[in-house]
Amino acid sequence: MFAFNRNTKVYLYREFIDMRSSYDGLFAKVKTILKKDPFSGHLFVFLNKNRTTCKSLYYDGTGFVILSKRLEEGQFSRPNPSGQLRIVLTGSEFSLFWEGASMRKRFIDTPPFIQRNRHQNTLARFKKTMFMSRAGAQLSS
Repeated sequence: MFAFNRNTKVYLYREFIDMRSSYDGLFAKVKTILKKDPFSGHLFVFLNKNRTTCKSLYYDGTGFVILSKRLEEGQFSRPNPSGQLRIVLTGSEFSLFWEGASMRKRFIDTPPFIQRNRHQNTLARFKKTMFMSRAGAQLSS
């Protein structure tokens, strides 16, 4: 396939599309529906209604690349229909998705306010731990 770097995002479009779309059709969907820049170097992934075929659009710096796969058995994981219009996957998650692995638990979205609170709580615990370790170091000096 191709190598992902840390900056490469994989956008999975939640709605199903007609797989007859080619470069121009996928380019238009990325630009108008996903509101993203197709020249960004990110990967944009689309599924058909049966979830047996997947097409991805990617700009490699010299031109557009379409990756297409039709599963012989099974289906690609179903994105959460009540979630966001696009789902962002990591490179590792995309590799699993591309192989047809079940990502059912990944696509059950946590409400955004819980994600924010979880992040804020983690940050607060980290700051408290750092403060305690510094205070302990100063007391022992």
